[in-house]
Amino acid sequence: MPLSEHEQRLFDQIERSLAEDPKFASAVRASDPRFHARRRLLVAAFVIVIGLALLVYGAVSQNTPLGVAGFVVMLGSAAFAMQSRRRIQTPDLKSVGGTASRRTRQSRKSGGFLERLEDRWRQRPEGHR
Repeated sequence: MPLSEHEQRLFDQIERSLAEDPKFASAVRASDPRFHARRRLLVAAFVIVIGLALLVYGAVSQNTPLGVAGFVVMLGSAAFAMQSRRRIQTPDLKSVGGTASRRTRQSRKSGGFLERLEDRWRQRPEGHR
């Protein structure tokens, strides 16, 4: 349903006043789970670089345990980065009937891989085969 001109003007005025308030913008950004996930992704990338440096230094100095430790650091940080990347792509909150509620893992389908493929096959457009 489109807004009336009066409602649109009020909405624009509210939006401008909120955009000018740096304290409010900071509070909203701090509570956004995607902001924290991006920060974790950057930290993970930095730790991957450190792990790579350890790996190379261990190989050059012929210190095998240091090289293995560098590889383990890289592997763990890459797993952490992938988890953070998933959090960026799937927000924690979803709107249900005008209220926000946390999405839980139980809301996902309990079916396996083949059941999901079958569901996708059934839901495909009929013109495409």
